[in-house]
Amino acid sequence: MPKKNFIPNKLKPWIEARKKYSLSHAQIQMARELGLNPKKFGSLGNTKQQQWKLPLPEFIEEIYFKHFKKRAPENVRSIEQVVKDKARKKAESKARKEAARSGDEATIT
Repeated sequence: MPKKNFIPNKLKPWIEARKKYSLSHAQIQMARELGLNPKKFGSLGNTKQQQWKLPLPEFIEEIYFKHFKKRAPENVRSIEQVVKDKARKKAESKARKEAARSGDEATIT
């Protein structure tokens, strides 16, 4: 039986980056759509010595606008919601396959 709140390893860095850099769900989704690496966020954000850089949340929003010509994604979903939706979809698919199998067995016998 799988764990109830299982988060895949490939999505854990996104959750950690959201907490570490105080990013919103929308900003994380924008970064994922842009193909950014959450492990490199430290070098993208500004520091006291690099005041010419934009703060990380503003930087993500700016490059998202440049790339997609819109300010934010139309449908904002958190990482946890993405995982939950994927698990629900997988369970529905499994149930559909099981129903199809049991229907095939009934016609054979």
